[in-house]
Amino acid sequence: MAKQEQERFDIFDETMKPIGTATRKEVHAKGLWHQTFHCWIVTRTGEETRILFQMRHPDKDTYPNLLDISCAGHLMAGERVEDGVRELEEELGVAASFERLKSCGVYREERIIAADKIDREWYHVFMLASDQPLASYRLQEDEVTGLYSIPLSCVGDLARGRSDFEIRAAGVEPDESGKLQAVERTFRKRDFVPHEPGYFELVLREAQRL
Repeated sequence: MAKQEQERFDIFDETMKPIGTATRKEVHAKGLWHQTFHCWIVTRTGEETRILFQMRHPDKDTYPNLLDISCAGHLMAGERVEDGVRELEEELGVAASFERLKSCGVYREERIIAADKIDREWYHVFMLASDQPLASYRLQEDEVTGLYSIPLSCVGDLARGRSDFEIRAAGVEPDESGKLQAVERTFRKRDFVPHEPGYFELVLREAQRL
């Protein structure tokens, strides 16, 4: 983890003007604005639109063991937004060109995770339409511990802040040998990484258009 904390990110002011670089540790300790790449994988099953959520590894420094964006990662110092596509192959084993992604724009969000950890990010949000079977993904062992297909209506519930919703989702998780096995899990609101309602509204709107 110490090596990861020394990774350097470009940092920005509130208007997204570049102001220098800082380490991951400094960025989160001081609440400095930085950039991340988000890619949601959207699938169609008959008339139903579904979206993939990954389970964050228990050793993650933020939001361990919670469901999050299909694929996401920080942009390192000097990287372009297009370079973020590497996260798809690293986390999920998906070799996709940047041209295949649909841009959903940039979303600005501030989250206070703990007294000594403030996350201020400019999200570059994308979507990828795919009918790839869940069992054919390749999960990054130290980042992702599961991948689940969830109806798009669930994103609407998150956007509306429903605290009582419950969803039974099909997914895959690695066994002791690393081979993906089909599973079914029940998830509630507390099982998802928290985001502002506006972010989930953006995801819902763009997935419906896609």
